[in-house]
Amino acid sequence: MKDKINQLFRTIYKLKDKIAFYPSIIGLAGCLFAYLMFFLENLGISKYLLDIVPELVINNSETARALLTTFIAGLISIMVFSFSMVMILLNQASSNFSPRLLPGLISNRRHQTVLGFYLATILYCIFILVSIEPDGNKYQLPGFSVLFSIIFMVNCLAAFIYFIHSISQEIQISNIMSKIFKVSKSRLEKLINLEKELETEAFKDTSNWTTYTPKNNGYLQDISIENIGRIAHELKTKIEVLPIKGTFILKEDSLFKSEKELDNDKVELLLKHFDFAKSELIEDNYILAFKQLTEIALKAMSPGINDPGTALNAIDYLTQLFVLRCKKSDTSLYKYEDITNVALATVSFKDLLYYVMAALRTYCKHDVILVTKLHKMLTDLKKVCTNSNYNTCIANEIDALVEDAKSAVDNERDVKFINAL
Repeated sequence: MKDKINQLFRTIYKLKDKIAFYPSIIGLAGCLFAYLMFFLENLGISKYLLDIVPELVINNSETARALLTTFIAGLISIMVFSFSMVMILLNQASSNFSPRLLPGLISNRRHQTVLGFYLATILYCIFILVSIEPDGNKYQLPGFSVLFSIIFMVNCLAAFIYFIHSISQEIQISNIMSKIFKVSKSRLEKLINLEKELETEAFKDTSNWTTYTPKNNGYLQDISIENIGRIAHELKTKIEVLPIKGTFILKEDSLFKSEKELDNDKVELLLKHFDFAKSELIEDNYILAFKQLTEIALKAMSPGINDPGTALNAIDYLTQLFVLRCKKSDTSLYKYEDITNVALATVSFKDLLYYVMAALRTYCKHDVILVTKLHKMLTDLKKVCTNSNYNTCIANEIDALVEDAKSAVDNERDVKFINAL
C-alpha cells in the first residue's frame, strides 16, 4: 500500500511540470464554484441580498446576459493572447539560448496559475449565463452570481497585467541563469548535507553481484533512494545503481546490481522507484545546470548572437556551482537505519570539469577576455578546493586552456598577456 501511495505522488510530481496541469485543476475549481453558487441561489441568496443591499445585485436579465457575454468573449481573447506570449517566450528561449531551457519555462507555476484563472472565470461565466432564465423576474435572476463574475473579471485584468510583467522578466537571460543557479545550488547543498561516507568497502568489489535491466527507455530522471534503501534493508541486500542520473538508458542497458539474487516480484518492486522521462529537470539532476549554463555561454559566443557579456555571466555562475561541487565527493552512498546499502553512480569532478572546459575552450579560446575569465575561474577553484585529486584536475585544465589560447591568438600582445596568466 505504501509503495502504491508513493507511486501516486511520483506520478503527480511528473504531471505538475505539464503546461496544462494547473490550468486544468483551477478550471475544474471554477466549475465547482459555479455549482456552489447554484446551490446558494436555490436557497434564495440573491433575493435576500436584493432586499438588504440592492446596490450589489444585478436585477436585470438583459444587463446580466450582456455582461457575461462580454466577459466570456474578452477573456477568450486575453487567454489566446497569453498563450501566444508563452509560445513566443519558448521560441525565443530555444533560438537564442538553449532548447534545454524549455522544460523549466513550461513548468513555470505562476504562468500556469494565471492561465488557469482565466479558464476558471470563463467556465464560471458560461455556467451562470446558461442558468439565466429569459423570462424570469428579478427575484429569480442569479444576481449574486453575476456580481462574482464581475469580481473575477476585474481580477483577470489584474492577472493579465501581472502576466505581461512576468513574461517580460522571464525572457531576460540574466533571470534565466539566476533561476538555474538557485535551483541547482539548492539541489547540490541538499546532496552535500545528505551525503554519507560509511562502509565504502562494501561496494568496492561488485563484479559478482547480479545485474538487472530496466523495462523502459528514457532519461533516468530521478531515483527514490529512501524507498530503495528500505527495500534493500528488508531483503538484507545491497543495491548499486549503475547509470548516472540524467543519462539516457536503453532497455538492454544495466540499471542496478544486487548483492543477492532477487526474484521477479522484488525486481518489479525496485523498478517502480526509478523514474524515466524524455527530458531532464534541474530539480532532479544538478548536472543539467552545468550543461545549460555551458550551452548558454556557447550560444552567446556564436556569430549570430555575439554576446560576450552573457558568456561572462554564465562563467560566473559556473564558478559558484563548481565551488559547491568541490565540497561533494565523487562517491554517493546512502544508509537506511544506520546500514549503508545503496550506492549511486555520479559524474566525477574530473569528468564534469572536463566536459565544461572542453566545450568552453573550443568556442572561447579566440577571445582573450573570456580566456582570462576562465583562467580566473580555475585559479579561484584551486584556492578554495581542499581535495588534492580535484586540484590536480584543475591544474590540468589550466594548462590545457593556456595551450589552446596560445594556438588560437595571433596578436603578440595578447600572446604575452596569456603567457603572464
